[in-house]
Amino acid sequence: MGLASVAQEVYDHDILMNRQPSVGHLFRERVRQTPDEDAFQYFVGEQLRHVSWAQVKDVVWSWAAGLICLGVQVEDRVAIASTTRYEWAVADLAVMCAGAATTTVYPTTLAADVAYLLADSASKVVFAEDAGQVEKLRSRREETPEVAKVVTFDPSAADGDWVISLDDLAGLGREVLGGDAGAVDARIDQLTPGHLATIIYTSGTTGRPKGAELTHDAIVYEGASVHALGILSEEDLQFLWLPLSHVFGKILLAIPMQVGFPTCIDGRIDKILDNLAVVRPTWMGAAPRIFEKAKARIGLMFAQETGAKAKLIEWALDVGGKTARDKEQARTSSPLLRVQHVLADRLVLGKVRARFGGRVRYFISGSAALDPDVARWFASVGLLIIEGYGLTETSAATTVNRPYEGSYSFGSIGWAVPGTEVKVDEDGELLIKGPGVMRGYHNQPEATAEAMTEDGYFRTGDIGHIDARGFIKITDRKKDVFKTSGGKYIAPSHIEAHFKGACPYVSQFVVIGEGRNYASALITLDPDAIAGWAEHQGMGGKPYSEIVSSPQAQQMVQGYIDELNAALNRWETIKRFSILVRDLTIDDGELTPSLKLKRKVVTEHFSDQVNGLYS
Repeated sequence: MGLASVAQEVYDHDILMNRQPSVGHLFRERVRQTPDEDAFQYFVGEQLRHVSWAQVKDVVWSWAAGLICLGVQVEDRVAIASTTRYEWAVADLAVMCAGAATTTVYPTTLAADVAYLLADSASKVVFAEDAGQVEKLRSRREETPEVAKVVTFDPSAADGDWVISLDDLAGLGREVLGGDAGAVDARIDQLTPGHLATIIYTSGTTGRPKGAELTHDAIVYEGASVHALGILSEEDLQFLWLPLSHVFGKILLAIPMQVGFPTCIDGRIDKILDNLAVVRPTWMGAAPRIFEKAKARIGLMFAQETGAKAKLIEWALDVGGKTARDKEQARTSSPLLRVQHVLADRLVLGKVRARFGGRVRYFISGSAALDPDVARWFASVGLLIIEGYGLTETSAATTVNRPYEGSYSFGSIGWAVPGTEVKVDEDGELLIKGPGVMRGYHNQPEATAEAMTEDGYFRTGDIGHIDARGFIKITDRKKDVFKTSGGKYIAPSHIEAHFKGACPYVSQFVVIGEGRNYASALITLDPDAIAGWAEHQGMGGKPYSEIVSSPQAQQMVQGYIDELNAALNRWETIKRFSILVRDLTIDDGELTPSLKLKRKVVTEHFSDQVNGLYS
C-alpha cells in the first residue's frame, strides 16, 4: 500500500527546514533569544522555584566544562541514572553541550542490568541521583571499567575520589572556563546534525534491551516539527513528570527549547493531580494509565452523589459528550446545545477542569494505546486528549492528532508530523521514514539491518491502517496478536484498553489464549480504588488479597466483563478470568519502567492461574 493520503495541512516549512544543527546550538540560541524568561520550574519542599534560560546556561556551562575536564570527548557516552527532576534536565544539556551523548538509565533498573547498559554503551561518566544509585555502580564496578567517574546529585553520597558531587564537577568546570572561556562553545561548534546525541535502550519486553542511537538532528527535528505545527507557543507552560530516561520524556525536553515556553519538572507520580492545581499548566504529556486513574477517581466521586445532584452530573456529562462529538466532527452545535453547554460548564464541567489547574488546553497521550471512551469522557468535560505515537527508534513524536476541531479522531494516533512518512506494508505493519528515525542499534548491525526495509523505512512491529481522512490507527503489536486453537486471531491490546477504560477499579488486564480454545484474562485491581469500594461492601480495612478474592469482587468484575464482551466478536470474548492477589510491578519484571506489559513474564509468573483458567 502507498503513503497515507493525509488531509492538506498548513505548517511553517521554514521552521522545519532551518532547524539548528545540534541540541547544543538549539539551547544556545534559546538563551540568546529569551535569556530572562522562565526555562524551568521545580519544587523545593512545597515552594515552586523558577529558573531563567540564562541561569540554566550558567549551570550547564560549568557542568559541561567539568565533563571536558574529566576527559569526555565528542560522542563519548555519559549516563544519567535518576528519577525525573530538574538536575536530570540540566545534566542532559551539559552532556550534549560538551559534545558527548547521554545514555539514559531508568532509576529502577537492577544493578546487573545497569552494568550491562554502561558496558554496552561504553559510558565514561555516570550522573547518579543518590546513594542507592551509587551503590548499584559500586557493586558492579569491575564490570564497568570504562566508568572513570561518578557524579552524584546527593553530596552525602560523594567520596571525593571515584564519586564526586555536582559542586565538585562545577568547580572543575570553572577552572576550565577560567583558562578558556570558549571551551563549551567550541565543543558545540564541532557538532553536526549526524553526531550522536543519545543512546536510549528499548524497554526490553522480550530479550536484552537494544540501544537506539539518536542523532542531534533527530532530537532537534522533533522539536522543530512540533513547533512548525503551531500548536504550542511561548505562552504555554508544560508540566513534565514522565520518566526522562524514556524517549517521550527526553523529547519533551527538546520542544520547549525550540518553542521557548517553560517546563515545570516534578517526577513524583503520586503528586501529579495535586501539583496540577498548583502549577496550572497549559498542556502535559502522559501515559494512558494516568488518564484512566484520573477518570476513575472523578467517576467514583460522582458515583457517591444521589438525587438531584446525581441527575445534574449525568445531564452535564451528556451535554458535554454531545458537544465533544460535534467538535470532533467539526460540526456546529445547535443553538439549544450551546446554551445547555454554557450552563453545564458553569455547574459541573468547569469544576472538573479546575482540578487540573483550570488552564489545560490539551493533554498528549503516548507510550501505549488510549481507550477512545476515556478520551471521549475527558473531551466531555472540556479536556481534550490528543493521542500520539512513536517509538524509541523513531524519537517519540512520529504521529499525533492536532488539537483543532476536525483534526483529531479518538481511537487514532493522528497524522504524521511534518517531514515524516508513514505507510502500511502488505502484512499491515506500519513503516516509518524521516529524520527522527535512529541511525541504528548500538553495536548491533544485524539487528539494525533487520529493522529496516530495503527502501529505508523502519519496521515498527505495529499493525495498523490508514482511513480515508488520513488518520492512522493501530490495531495491535505484531508480536502480540495470537491465534486460538480454533484458528481465530485475537489482538489483545485493544480489548485490554477498552476494559481499563470502562472499569474504574482495574489496574492491569492481560488477555491470554494463544493456542487455547477461548480467550481468558488475568486481572489486577487498583489498591486505592478497590479499598474505597470495599468500604461500601462491608470489607473496610481488610487486606487487598482478601478483598479481591471475595465473591463480591468476583461478581463486580464479572459485570464489567459482560459489558466488555457485548462489544466484542464472539471469538474475542473473555470466557474466564482470574483476579491476582497482587498487582504487577516493575521490580518483579512484569512491567517495563515505562509501564509496558511484559506478557511472557506475566504468564510465566502466574502459570498456575493461567493453567487453572483452562483446566
